[in-house]
Amino acid sequence: MDFRPRLTLDEYNLIRQYRDRKSRVLIIGDLHLPFIKQGYLEFCIDMQTKYNPTEVLFTGDILDNHASSYHELDPDGYSAGDELLLAESIVKLWEASFPGAKICIGNHDSIPGRKAMTGGISKKWLKTPAEVLGVDWEFNEEFTIDGVTYTHGTGSKARTRARNEMVSICQGHYHSESYIEWYVGPDRKIFAMQVGCGIDRRSYSMAYGRNFKKPHINVGIIINHPKYGLIPIIEYMPLT
Repeated sequence: MDFRPRLTLDEYNLIRQYRDRKSRVLIIGDLHLPFIKQGYLEFCIDMQTKYNPTEVLFTGDILDNHASSYHELDPDGYSAGDELLLAESIVKLWEASFPGAKICIGNHDSIPGRKAMTGGISKKWLKTPAEVLGVDWEFNEEFTIDGVTYTHGTGSKARTRARNEMVSICQGHYHSESYIEWYVGPDRKIFAMQVGCGIDRRSYSMAYGRNFKKPHINVGIIINHPKYGLIPIIEYMPLT
């Protein structure tokens, strides 16, 4: 499989020169466990080896929670319990590969809490996502690293929020979009980075999107270069 970056030779040599200095964040797209694309974990591990990140961050929707969703459910799919058990078994592989990762809480991760609120149940009765999955990951709505805001992206695309708030934004949520856009002013420059996902579009949980554009299967990398500042990169998994 071809994992070469879509960069010029000069850009690649620049990254190699400084790969062991300053921060490098590997951004992994929405997983929607257990409905994940085969080979995405191995691809992410290869990107980890290639860039040697100092931080690993997931854009959210670690879980799909299809059986607990507010949307129309597949009657032939997993029960809520079976879906969670399968997701738990897969997430252990991800935690072993990316210990200590940061997780942006996505709208699908929030479904159990939203259901509890609908049913009038206090959040004091609920476990955290880390407790449910039994992982030593840090979950939060947003993270800020080197001045970049990392979030799931519910409610606003990266370019919209970056322009509105005049801060660099990196997010997921929109499976069929990926881009890096720069905005330059008199005294600053910021970027909007939209990262894809790692979903299996053929799974029944993704049936709603079969007539949409194909998902972008990729990861993001943001390097804080000591001389040139922030360098955002998107790496695509080879098409299958």
